[in-house]
Amino acid sequence: MSRFILRSAVHLFFVRGGQILLLRRFNTGYEDGKYSVPAGHLEGGEPVLAAAAREAREEVGVQLDAAGLEVVGVMHRRSEDERIDFFVLADDWEGEPTNAEPDKCDDLRWFPLDGLPENVIPYVRRAISNYLRRVPFDSFGWQPE
Repeated sequence: MSRFILRSAVHLFFVRGGQILLLRRFNTGYEDGKYSVPAGHLEGGEPVLAAAAREAREEVGVQLDAAGLEVVGVMHRRSEDERIDFFVLADDWEGEPTNAEPDKCDDLRWFPLDGLPENVIPYVRRAISNYLRRVPFDSFGWQPE
């Protein structure tokens, strides 16, 4: 009998001056044309905060100290499969964020936390709202929203 495998991902909230860094997905096959935050799957044998630092380098070209990061939310989510998403606050980094993956992202910019674009992926929008309301855990996609 095989055991159920739960996929895990880390999402980065780069926040400064009341704004959050969003990227628009492009050519990925998942939610293309919608905004998200820098994110990626845990690779196995990798702590959550180390995965966050790796994704920051890969997607926006900045250096993070994993010890200075904070998990600000966890979401148990269902879409095509079932997932656990970790949302990590980054408010101190080295370098200026740039689009390090132009083949997967066609826009990278800062938006006011209280003025997100309409086309933010719904679970990401909810996670940002949870962060602002200090809600540390949520479930998403289990029943009609």
